[in-house]
Amino acid sequence: MKRYFFKAILIAITLSSCTKDLDVGAVGALDESQVSNPEQAEGFVIAAYSQLGNDEINRAFSMYQYGNVRADDAYKGGGGISDGDVFHFMETFVTSRPDQWNYDGIWFNIYVGIRRANEGLRILNQFTTAEYPLVNIRKAELRFLRGYWYLMLENLFKNIPYIDENVPASEYKFVLNNEFTRDEILEKIAADFQYGTENLPATQPQIGRANKYAAYAFLAKTRLFQAYKQNDQHAVTSIDAGKLEEVVQAANQVLSSSYGLQPDFANNFLSGSGFENGKEAIMSVQFSSSDGAGRGRVNFGDMLTVPQGLGCCDFQKPSQTLVNAYRTNANGVPLFETYNQQNVDLAEATIDPRLDHTISRPGAPWKYDPNLLVSNGWSRNIALYGTYNSMKENVSPDALINIDPFYGNTKPRIMIRYADVMLFKAEALIELGRHNEALPLINEIRERAANSAARLVKADGTPTAKYYVQPYIAGENIIWNQENARKALRFERRLEMALEGERFFDLMRWGVTAEVMNAFFDAERPSRSIYQGARFTKGRDEFLPIPQNQIFWSENRYVQNPGYN
Repeated sequence: MKRYFFKAILIAITLSSCTKDLDVGAVGALDESQVSNPEQAEGFVIAAYSQLGNDEINRAFSMYQYGNVRADDAYKGGGGISDGDVFHFMETFVTSRPDQWNYDGIWFNIYVGIRRANEGLRILNQFTTAEYPLVNIRKAELRFLRGYWYLMLENLFKNIPYIDENVPASEYKFVLNNEFTRDEILEKIAADFQYGTENLPATQPQIGRANKYAAYAFLAKTRLFQAYKQNDQHAVTSIDAGKLEEVVQAANQVLSSSYGLQPDFANNFLSGSGFENGKEAIMSVQFSSSDGAGRGRVNFGDMLTVPQGLGCCDFQKPSQTLVNAYRTNANGVPLFETYNQQNVDLAEATIDPRLDHTISRPGAPWKYDPNLLVSNGWSRNIALYGTYNSMKENVSPDALINIDPFYGNTKPRIMIRYADVMLFKAEALIELGRHNEALPLINEIRERAANSAARLVKADGTPTAKYYVQPYIAGENIIWNQENARKALRFERRLEMALEGERFFDLMRWGVTAEVMNAFFDAERPSRSIYQGARFTKGRDEFLPIPQNQIFWSENRYVQNPGYN
């Protein structure tokens, strides 16, 4: 898609430089009023897509800082508390403040994506299908992108101004952030994805464009968040069975498509031909290098998570609690209640193979290369953050690209994958009391995990650990009632989706964030000085504060979230 983006830029430069009229837009920028044909309109669509990859090291759209570090899956990492201190404030909650620059930055960057989608929609509304045969598909793509951004923003901040294509940018600051409830905003988001299901094709000729199944996948995700009703203090008060049914219906569309689980869990997180944009990746952000775009379109957002042993900077350090969660018992299933009572002995215990696909550890191969073993020297501050590293977003050394002093890569970032949708459906079925229908879905994912140990070997061919995973068998290794099915589903989501930016938002959806996070702090505090004063405050910390700079910008029209005044 990048060649279309640069073509659009060239069109913009041509239009703004080949005139003697002084009242023109900036060089390299195409004003909405200048658009007169579909080719120019296409440039605005590509510009909207390009924002997906326009994050940077302190404002990652992968949500690792907001979904993993703010949860019990990872520590901030880096050189110490003062290295990216705002993320330390965020992970410990008590000193999190509205004036933190990272909150303002992520809010602003998401609204750039929303504005680009809205501008594109205003332009496309000028064309008929006779003039622009692809106009309805392109509208659906832009509404998909807008829905994606709003779902991210809503789950971060809750009370947000909702702005569509009918509001010019000059009036943005007059839109209130308490005009709509969370339910109403989620309904608007769902409407964008619903439009996509009705107007997007099943396949797209270009990798990176949204299709019908991507819209169904995000519709299922939105309906799932919508099903858990919250009060003004962010507590879950009820679960809407009608919305759960809609989750099942949307998920069924994806699960009956040509997408499917990769046979090996590792395939989702490897770079290179045959792995990227695979059958499980329903929608992914595309990156590139040596394409004329400055330093390249590499994954700036995840650069900080590269282990120190490969370059810089050793952020997002997987927690000991997360590592412990991968231990299995003699029946090959997780230890729901007792997994964190003691640290897992990786030389003796049986573990889920997904541990060594997700988390690196000293003595184990990095990215399946038995000649490249992780060591303690790969970590910058062992006393504070330990020796584990995050693997999914990272690559082999030969695929790293040096953007001094950082290292990036061009592996696509998966926005949503097939296993995620399977678990959406399973969750909805369990909450509907149809837990027996959820069992095969969860077991299919567990069976894939069990079959994903072939790459996890040492140089002599022996397994790196004792891998043992079994499906749930009702009456044998689990009593499959609704309560235990719910535990199994929530545990499975953690094991399957770990370090993919989802954990905090799962906890928030379920209404258990305070319970889980404070138990995590209590368990980790004896060995992690970073958590000495940490405490999650229920009714406040489920959402971030509205950035103070945005309140100033709105001339105090925005209302601050509860507990941050």
